[in-house]
Amino acid sequence: MISASVLCRSGVQRVAGSAGLAARGRGVRGGAIDKISSGYFCPGQAVGIRHLSSFSSSKFPSSSSTSSSISSTSQPSHILNRASTGLATRSAQLQHIRNISTQEKVTMVEGFQKIKVENPIVEMDGDEMTRIIWDVIKKRLILPYLDIDLKYYDLGIENRDATDDKVTVDSAEATLKYQVAVKCATITPDEARVEEFKLKKMWLSPNGTIRNILGGTVFREPIVIPRIPRLVPGWTEPIIIGRHAHGDQYKAQDYVAPGPGKLELVFKPADGSEATTIPVFEYKNGGGVGMAMYNTDESIVGFAHASFKMAIDRKLPLYMSTKNTILKRYDGRFKDIFQEIYDSTYKAEFEKLNIWYEHRLIDDMVAQMMKSKGGYIMALKNYDGDVQSDVVAQGFGSLGLMTSVLITPDGKTFESEAAHGTVTRHYREHQKGKETSTNPIASIFAWTRGLAQRGKLDNNQALIEFADKLEKACTDAVQEDGIMTKDLALACGKSERSAWVTTSEYLEAVERRLKSSYGL
Repeated sequence: MISASVLCRSGVQRVAGSAGLAARGRGVRGGAIDKISSGYFCPGQAVGIRHLSSFSSSKFPSSSSTSSSISSTSQPSHILNRASTGLATRSAQLQHIRNISTQEKVTMVEGFQKIKVENPIVEMDGDEMTRIIWDVIKKRLILPYLDIDLKYYDLGIENRDATDDKVTVDSAEATLKYQVAVKCATITPDEARVEEFKLKKMWLSPNGTIRNILGGTVFREPIVIPRIPRLVPGWTEPIIIGRHAHGDQYKAQDYVAPGPGKLELVFKPADGSEATTIPVFEYKNGGGVGMAMYNTDESIVGFAHASFKMAIDRKLPLYMSTKNTILKRYDGRFKDIFQEIYDSTYKAEFEKLNIWYEHRLIDDMVAQMMKSKGGYIMALKNYDGDVQSDVVAQGFGSLGLMTSVLITPDGKTFESEAAHGTVTRHYREHQKGKETSTNPIASIFAWTRGLAQRGKLDNNQALIEFADKLEKACTDAVQEDGIMTKDLALACGKSERSAWVTTSEYLEAVERRLKSSYGL
C-alpha cells in the first residue's frame, strides 16, 4: 500500500522535438517524482514536500504540463526511481524527467480487448480534488478499456496563468476541430485565489471562455438513483435544464452612478443613420446603480435549435420560460423566436413523438416544477438556468449527481463536465493527510457522456455500450450494493462512519461492477 501522495509545484514544460521535459520556474503542479528511501522528492523548484494521505489504499497522483496540448501517448507521468543514497542534485534529478506513455502507467485488464476509438477526444484537466480524482478515473476506468487518443490540455489554474489563459482558448478551438471534449472542474479565481496562487491577474471563468467560443446550450441533467432520497420526493423522473449560456447578466456592463444624473441607453446603427436614445432613469436625490445587457438573434436561434433537438433526442416535452410580461421586448424576443422555429421546423416531429412545446412564465414554471414528477426539459435564459440547475440538483439529492453538457445547434460539437466545483474543502483535508470521501460520480459521467457522443458521431456501438456499462456500474454500486460516498450516505440520513466509503473504495466497487459487466 502506498499511503502518501505528493503535491509538487516544480512544474514541467514539454520541449518541442525532444523526449525530455525541461523544468519551468514557477507554480505549475507536476513533474517527475523520485522515490528515495521513505520519502518523495520532486525535482525542479519545488516549494515543499507534503506527505498527503491517500483516499484509501491507492495513491492518487496529480499531473500537469505547461504545454497547451499533449496527446495521451505523451503526457508527463509520475516516474518512480529507486536510489540507494541521499538526494541527488537538481540537475541530476532533471535527467529523470521524460515523457512516457500514459498507457505504461495503466493496469491492463486481463482478457479484455481494448475498444478502438477512431477519432480523438479533447481532455481538459482541472484543479484541486477533482483534478486528483479525474486522473484516477482516467487511469482506472477509461484507459484500461479504450484505445483512444486524448488531446490533453492542462486547464489547472497555474497553467492558465503561465500561458496567459491561452491554453483555455486552445482547448476550445481543439474542441471545435475534434467535436468532443471532456472537462474536469476548474477554479474561477477571485481575489483570494489570485493571492493564493500569485496569479498575474484575475482570469475569467474557463467555462465562460469555452462557452463563448463554442456557442451552444448547456444542458444539466440529474443522475437519478432511487436509493438516494430526494429533497423533492415527487421528482421521480429527470428534469433537464437547458441554460442559454450566452450574454445577459454574464456579459453585462454595470455602473455605479456617483450622484444625480441621467442614465440612458443608446444604439448607434452601423450604417451611420440616426442613433436611438432611450431614457432609463434620472437619479435625483443621490446616486445608484445601472446595468445594460444584451443578446443576439443568432445566439437565441441556436439556443432554440439545440433545445428542440435535445427534446427530440430524449423524447421529452420542452418548456421555454421567460418573464416576457415585464421584459416585453427582451424576453419577448426569446419567446417569439422559439415559437417561430418550433412552428416552421419541429412541430411535426414533436407531434409524431407525442411530445409538446410550450412557453410559460418563469415564476409559473418554477411553481409547476415543484409540483411535478419531472420528465421534461426546461429551456431557460442564462441567469434563470444558472439558478434553477442548482435547485434541481439539490432537489434530486446532490450536486455530485448532476451532469452538464454543452451542445452546439448542429448537435455535433459537444463538451461534458461535472456540474460541481473543485471540492476545495475536501482538498484542504487531503492536504492535511486526512481521508476524504469525495463523490466521483459526476466526474465519471463527464467522461461517459463525452465517450457516448464520440460513439454516436463515429457510429461506434461498442464505445456507446462501454459508456452505458460504466454509468450503470456507478449507479448500481450505490443502488444495489449500498456502497456510497459520505454525501450520499448523509442524504440517506446516515452519519455513522460505517455508512460511507472513501473515494478509492467507491471506485474499486465501480471497477468490479464494470469488469463483471464484461464477464471479467
